[in-house]
Amino acid sequence: MRLAGRIAIVTGAASGFGEGIARKFVAEGAKVIVADRDAEGAARVDAMLGDACFGVRADVTKAADVKAMVEAAYQRFGGLDILVNNAGMGHLPQPLEELAEESFDRILDLNVKAIYLAAKEVVPRFKAQKRGVILNVASTAGVSPRPRLCWYNASKGWVITATRAMAVELAPFGIRVVALNPVAGETPMLKTFMGEDTPEMRARFLSTIPIGRFSTPEDLGNAACFLCSDEASMITGVAMEVDGGRCI
Repeated sequence: MRLAGRIAIVTGAASGFGEGIARKFVAEGAKVIVADRDAEGAARVDAMLGDACFGVRADVTKAADVKAMVEAAYQRFGGLDILVNNAGMGHLPQPLEELAEESFDRILDLNVKAIYLAAKEVVPRFKAQKRGVILNVASTAGVSPRPRLCWYNASKGWVITATRAMAVELAPFGIRVVALNPVAGETPMLKTFMGEDTPEMRARFLSTIPIGRFSTPEDLGNAACFLCSDEASMITGVAMEVDGGRCI
């Protein structure tokens, strides 16, 4: 029960890594706002996890939705201790000059601007209570970029730098800011990174991961739980690789 009594928001929590983080947090004693633009998916996770969870439909690229999401934590559970910025998206492998402008804008909105909007809502509250943890889900793509995923790589590099900058600025207020760098995982986004989900393409991807498997929602949930718990009270500004050795 490492998160007993804590209240958390997890964005993009209707599936994949976000769902895995929400599951782990509830198992460790937290109350969790499951936020996702997929209302049906958020409701499914809500029903599965019971009273410790509350599903909220939120498009985290929109300031009004972010504000409502944060207020839901206070109205439903009476506060907020942890914010997990997990929502994100990629693009199909392609030459960098061929990505459509509207796709580029959407990637930057979800992978970059959403973290800014959430910080504007949450940081003043965390400063007032002199504590809080912000966990940003970045990617190994921000450390060791794969070809033909240029703009996704760049957006996740921004997340890592933002995490470090936020950590330095917010440490005097008792706020820790950390990140996770997962490798490609068994989530709905896997096909996006590979372009096509075939045994041959999976084998090609797995050949770059020394441990020999993709990351799982459980892997990310376990790492997130540690970083957001008091066990990591001296850890801030790190981007922990959960990648089976890919970035070595």
